[in-house]
Amino acid sequence: MTTTQDYQVAERLLRRSVRPGELVVGDKVRPQWTDGGARFRYAVSNGTGRRFVLVDPAAGTREPAFDHARLAAALAAASGHHVDPDALPFPAIAVADNVVEFDAFGEHWRCDLDDYACDRAEPAPPGNPLEVPSPDGTVAVSRRGHDLWARSLSDGREWALTTDGEPGYGYGSGPEITSNPTLLRKLGLPHLPPVVAWSPDSTKVLAHRTDERGVRQTHLVEARPAGGGAPTLHTQRYAYAGDETIPQAELVVLDVAEGTVVRAQADPLLMPQLSPIAAGWAWWAGDGSAVYFLSQPRDLRTLTLHRLDPVTGEVTTVLSETGPTRVEPNQWLFEPPIVRVLAGEVLWYSQRDGWGHLYRYDLRTGELLGQVTSGQWAVRRILHVDEAERVVYFTASGLVDEDPYRRTVCRVGLDGTGFAKVTDDELDHIVTMPDDPEYFIDSASTVDTPPVTTVRDWSGRVLVELERADISKLVATGWTPPERFRVKAADGVTDIYGVLYRPRDFDPAQRYPVVDNVYPGPQVTRVEPGFDPGGMGLDAEPLAALGFVVVAVDGRGTPGRDKAFHDASYGRLADAGCLADHVAALRQLAETRPWMDLDRAGAFGHSGGGFAAVRAMLDFPEVYKVGVALSGSHDAPCFNQGFVEAYAGADNPGAWAQASNVDIADRLAGKLLLVHGEMDDQVHPDQTLRLADRLVAAGRDFELFIVPGAEHMFIDCLAYVRKRCWDFLVRELAGTQPPVYRPAPIVLGPELLGELFA
Repeated sequence: MTTTQDYQVAERLLRRSVRPGELVVGDKVRPQWTDGGARFRYAVSNGTGRRFVLVDPAAGTREPAFDHARLAAALAAASGHHVDPDALPFPAIAVADNVVEFDAFGEHWRCDLDDYACDRAEPAPPGNPLEVPSPDGTVAVSRRGHDLWARSLSDGREWALTTDGEPGYGYGSGPEITSNPTLLRKLGLPHLPPVVAWSPDSTKVLAHRTDERGVRQTHLVEARPAGGGAPTLHTQRYAYAGDETIPQAELVVLDVAEGTVVRAQADPLLMPQLSPIAAGWAWWAGDGSAVYFLSQPRDLRTLTLHRLDPVTGEVTTVLSETGPTRVEPNQWLFEPPIVRVLAGEVLWYSQRDGWGHLYRYDLRTGELLGQVTSGQWAVRRILHVDEAERVVYFTASGLVDEDPYRRTVCRVGLDGTGFAKVTDDELDHIVTMPDDPEYFIDSASTVDTPPVTTVRDWSGRVLVELERADISKLVATGWTPPERFRVKAADGVTDIYGVLYRPRDFDPAQRYPVVDNVYPGPQVTRVEPGFDPGGMGLDAEPLAALGFVVVAVDGRGTPGRDKAFHDASYGRLADAGCLADHVAALRQLAETRPWMDLDRAGAFGHSGGGFAAVRAMLDFPEVYKVGVALSGSHDAPCFNQGFVEAYAGADNPGAWAQASNVDIADRLAGKLLLVHGEMDDQVHPDQTLRLADRLVAAGRDFELFIVPGAEHMFIDCLAYVRKRCWDFLVRELAGTQPPVYRPAPIVLGPELLGELFA
């Protein structure tokens, strides 16, 4: 029987994903660099307030950024409020000239650290979130209409950098398909900041003119606009798979002082989903002498590195690679390319030998100079190149026998000799660094081991320990760590990996319903190898609290392994990350875990996972009896061109059609809940309504919940939507009546909203 207390715990676990520090303390360190990166500050949240820490890696010191007790006492005396020195009531501070400023109790405060006198103060004028300031802090660039403008930050003088922008052909914006217009309207913002990159000397701006003229226009109808009145029509440029016209980017270099516009003398870059600047596919050389950028044709089978002269606009080809399937600069679609231009050389990521490795090319001639890394493992990220010592530092996965997804910090000479592990252990390592790294911040964990965060030098020596995550509040809810497992794929040969969450108050003598928490990739993994991966916690942990065994699997076709493993999804989006592997995993797990009741198995997923949840029910009805599909991309031929063509082929309408749940809707046999936001501008609601239409025509029973005004992530109604999903699973899969329960709304803080647009 699922109880109100179970729902309360599920709600707390759901909130943990969007309110850091509420149940876990010290699991994440977000540094604010000072003194050019030589030192940094960070804040640690305990759910009710924060403490602030100052770190000097060179000295090996970690100490309070100020005297918390004295500041708390002074603030309490000045404000009349109780102030806990271990949970200060402000999320962030500004420090200058030994003075701390912050916002608390609805007012702005200034505290002099010489005598700890706290006084009310007028806050400095807030920075404009729609501007991008120069590195030297003298000028900011913003969008105005369809053009880019500059503003002097000293005297406010403004001037136009471009003047010929027009609708569908403007400057500084990415493609509308990923511009989040619904969420921006909710936040009261007209658009995102301009997509630009300043030159290192703050004199020039790299930007692009976005050409979406002729791109398919799609429409959303907002039934009840925030201002009231009749329904409102919102139009968005959104290309479908196979469309002739897709967004393009014409690179330009703008001289801020001179007002000149230098246009790249090359064909526009195809830009199906992300701006090349925002994605890290176009960047300035460290000395500002050139711009480098990557390009691909529509079939993605060639990757080329170019050099753009910012003075003349001349574009030259540095090197190019072609392959039989996608040639990727990174298996993860939304992570930066693993490419680094050095003095006279290029470090280039390639999977030509079947694994993701680094190769060295001559920058002037494009000649291959040698392979830098090799072996049955993959480079994940270039961290730092010491050109004087001729050494590159990087993270790699596949070097830990227990879990090939765990990341290890490594080093190797640029000539391919001297390979060594900098972090020589069995843990997963996430690295954060300043721009000019003399050290790195290392968070080491596993799925079931809370992180320990340290500062290390490039030999791997720990300079100072920062945090050991405290999970005592999390454990007090009845949470238990997930189990990392390895089973065989459906081919009986390939190892695949996943995690299993046991139900709250687990009793091995009982039998529990099972939920496969699906996401098919192929652009991201479902399960991260470290602790509290965030995306998994959003649904897996709350469902386990409600009494379900929750399983998540990375089947063949997802990233993170060798190229053949990833290419298993090429042209096979219909397999949804190889659902046959999920079925094989469930059956193998249940063989040694009799408490898993596979007669009561269901699928739960969001976005691509929504597609996969329905496809699981349609392809494997004997296994998946119940499904919940949120924001599902159910009809590939009428979906995001960039995504569909990247993974099913640029000229493969047969594969696109196979990746449609709509055409096989009459197979549905189980209980299905479809959920979609009315104003979802990432996966349009017609994706779910198309499926619903065919289900009606086929006479299939299902439940449909269209959430008024909601965007893709249900940001302002997250708790309500998830509770409706929980009710459905409790009723239809667990076979019990859910309790009457009304969760409180979840309000995302600015920190989380900032991450959404990062």
